[in-house]
Order: sequence, then C-alpha cells, then structure tokens
Amino acid sequence: MTRRIFRTAGQLGSLALIAFLIVFFLDNRYRLLPSSIHNHLPAHHPGFVITDITVATCSTLNLLSRCKLDPDQWHRVEKDLYLGHSWVSSAYVHVKRKKEEELIEGDKVIVDVRIGRLDPLTGEKGQENERWESRPAGIWLKRSAKRHASDSLNAITAVDVLFGADAVEPRTGWEIKDTPLLLDTSGETQEARISVRKGPPAKIEKPVPRIGKDGKFKIMQVADLHLSTGLGLCRDAEPKGHNGGRCDADSRTLEFVGKLLDEEKPDMVVLSGDQVNGETAPDAQSAIFKFAELFVKRRIPYATIFGNHDDEGSLDRSAQMALIESLPLSLSQAGPADIAGVGNYYVDVLPHGTSQHAALTFYFLDTHGYSPDENHFRGYDWLKENQIQWFRETAQGVKKAHAAYSHVHMDLAFIHIPLPEYRHTGNKIVGNFKEPPTAPGFNSGFKDALVQEGVLFVSAGHDHVNDYCSLEVSDAGQPELWMCYGGGSGFGGYGGYGGYHRRVRFFDIDANIARITTYKRLEYGETDKRIDEQIIVEGGRVVTG
Repeated sequence: MTRRIFRTAGQLGSLALIAFLIVFFLDNRYRLLPSSIHNHLPAHHPGFVITDITVATCSTLNLLSRCKLDPDQWHRVEKDLYLGHSWVSSAYVHVKRKKEEELIEGDKVIVDVRIGRLDPLTGEKGQENERWESRPAGIWLKRSAKRHASDSLNAITAVDVLFGADAVEPRTGWEIKDTPLLLDTSGETQEARISVRKGPPAKIEKPVPRIGKDGKFKIMQVADLHLSTGLGLCRDAEPKGHNGGRCDADSRTLEFVGKLLDEEKPDMVVLSGDQVNGETAPDAQSAIFKFAELFVKRRIPYATIFGNHDDEGSLDRSAQMALIESLPLSLSQAGPADIAGVGNYYVDVLPHGTSQHAALTFYFLDTHGYSPDENHFRGYDWLKENQIQWFRETAQGVKKAHAAYSHVHMDLAFIHIPLPEYRHTGNKIVGNFKEPPTAPGFNSGFKDALVQEGVLFVSAGHDHVNDYCSLEVSDAGQPELWMCYGGGSGFGGYGGYGGYHRRVRFFDIDANIARITTYKRLEYGETDKRIDEQIIVEGGRVVTG
C-alpha cells in the first residue's frame, strides 16, 4: 500500500513537472500566461524595457525648438545635460519604454549602448553582422527584434544621467558609459554621462551589522566630505604646494577616505552630514554616488545623516534619503514621517553568531540647517521637542530587549550640528579646539536626554577644524557623556585656522569588556599615527580617558 502511494505521488510529480515545462515553453513563444504569472517565471523582467533613446536640444534663440518630446511616446530624464549652466541651450535624454507584455511584432529592444563619434562597427572585429543606429549626442544603439530579446539579461531596462569626469555607478546591475555625451558644451558645464541598467532591478536587502568573532567592532566617522558634481575645487588645502599646487577636491578627498578604509578596515562607516556641498552640486545624485561607491566596492555598511549643506543643491533631504536608502549596503533610514527632519533612526549591531539581542545601538538624528528664528537665536537650528521625545520613547522601548544581551549593551549617538554644551570650555578637552563651536543659540535639552537614557558618547561634524572630545560631568563631578567631533575630511569644505589637515575619527569597540577607544587619522603629516588616542568608555561606563 505504502509503495503504491509513493509510486502515485512520483507519477503526479513527473506530470506536474512536464506540464510546467510545456507551459513555460509555450509562454516563451506565445505569451499564454497573464503578466502577474509570466513576470515571475525565470528570465522575465517585470516592468519596462527600453526601446529607444534620444536627446532633445532646445535653444532660447530658437522659439520653435523643444526640449520635451511627445509625453505619450517618450519619457524624459529630468536632468538638463547642461545643468542649467548654458546661456542659450538645454538638452534632455528621452527614452521610449514599454512593458514586456506590450511589445508587438517588430518592436525592437535596446541590448547595447555606446557613445562615440564613429559607428562602433568601425575598426571593431566581430561586429560585421551587427547594426548600430545613430542618435544625437554621439549615442549609438544596438536594437533587436528577436523574440527573446526582452528576456535577455542584456536588455536595457532603465536609463539615467550622471555628471562629471569622476562620475561612478554604485548600483548593482548598472553600468556608466566611459565616454561622455557629445554636446557642444564649450567648457560651460560638467560632462554628462549615460548610465544604463541591464536586466531586472537588483533586490537590495539592508545588511545586518554584527560584532566580529573577536568581539571587536570598528566605526569610521567621516564628517563633512563636501563633495561636488565633478572634481570640485579645493579650499584651504595643506600643504600649499602639494602635488605642484594642483588640487582636485573630490579626488583628493576620496583617495584619503579610500586609503583609510583599506588600512583600518572598519566594520561600519558613519557619514555625519554635509556629504554633499550643495552649492557646487547641481546634480546631488552624482556626488552621493561617489561616496557610496567607496563603501559598496569594499562591502562596508554605511549610515548617513544630513548637514546644513546637503540639500542646498538639486535634491531635498527626502529625495536624497530615498536615493541613499535604495543603494547597496546602506543602513540609512528616513525615520518616522511625523517628527521633524529626515533621518531620525537607530541601528542595532548584533553579537557574533546568531543572537538577535543587540550588543550596540547607534542613534542618528537630523539637526536640520539654519535657525528658523534669526531675530532671537542666530545661526543654526536645533533638535525639536518631538525628535527628543521620539529618542526617549525609542530608547526606553528597547531597553528590555537589550537587557537580554549576554554582555554590556552600549548606546551611542551621532549628529551633525554640535550641541550648545560643546561650548563648555571648562570641560576636559582632548584634541583641537580651534574655532568657536557653531552650535544652536537655543538649547532644546538633548544633552540631558542623552545622559538620562544612558548614551555614552555623541559625535558631531559641522565645525571642520575642531576635532576634540569634551567630557561632560554631573553635578557630583562624575563623568556622564563624551561629546566628540569627527573633524573635517573633505577638501571641498573650509580648512585653514593655521594649517589644518583633513582627518577622520575612529571608534574602536571591544564588546568583550565594554570598552570604547577613539582616535583620529590624518590625510597629511603623521599619516600612520593614531592621533589623540584615548579610552572613553570602560566596562560600559564613561571614564575620564
């Protein structure tokens, strides 16, 4: 009886497999299945495939020229290829796109894109039987009407535009073209480059940071990158004659950060605001991709908050965060929509192994930009009451779960604009106090909330040439909170103040004994030395260092 049941089950399974293969084969040839099923079969792309690409140029001197083609036929990539810098011209990339199930007999799908003045067939072996179609701005398209072209991993399914000779593409499945679009720029603007995605969009899953098997976890805080669209201009670069006096801000900044990533091998990077120098970033996306690519290619998770300059370019905070959240290895979050700012969130770091009880919790809060009340509180904005309430409720809500951790759980915080208490010159200070802290004029009480919820240190950016840690003590004289600066890392932001060298701060955490050590690394000078190395937490408690 049992043998008969197994035999019948085997026969039914074989029939089901044969039926699936027949349906799969017929669907490939004749599209029998509805899209909701067809798109989930292997080798099919839910969403759009690109059937054509062109560039539309218009001029203020020609009233008949148009920069927007028929919207029923064409989708425009909303980036002026001249970035608004041309006196008379604008140009936009347009794409034709169709859903796979909308393709009809004779429709062509783009399977390759090249940029150049000459037909790619010229002088290229193995292309004799191929045909490339020319489009404006030096675009060459290889299109195919073959039945399965839209199912090929070579099918172009999305198109974007990035800018600058140093533009990079951190997104999985995307490829930026080496040659820029051939526009009549006359040196007026940054090079515009096509980036294309082949195949379906990659599924992005947020990484889960964990303590290493040795019980260690290293944070690299990168403050004030001030990246531009394009190479950027250096400000207050030191030493003055370095590299023959030639200094491309972003290249030097990214080379510095990349070198430390390779040497220090952090487990996580915290970007504490002003990653984008809004004034020199007419395409903020291109600037964001430059820092993201550093971490993506090294497989290092990273978390971001915003400074006062990030949203002074082409994208507001919400748009930037949505973009950053979509990138590989990003831990960043927009946070609750009903509290002030964008980027109020926390990240748990789990122990080594399979435990789900957090060993560390990092709190990130948006310190906004400029004062909303210059008449009474000049300078910079402050953390709002509902942000502080969110922090308190969140910290208290996770305490019970954190108590289940087998060692000492530790809470840490990162902000951009320093707290008013950073001005306390009577505190113990380790590091450089070179400029008056540009903290808010109004004190909303966040420092007290940090202490009351057991946060051990908070670290800020914003004031580039300050890199100190300052110790707050209780009325009884007991250490209660370290307040640190990351120190400015980017050459696109100011330096000066007597020859300041760019730097980055590290926090080296030993979860075995609940110890936190911090130090800095320099871009020039004593580049191998750990500057101002000190223990700020011992046994899970703030210590004088």
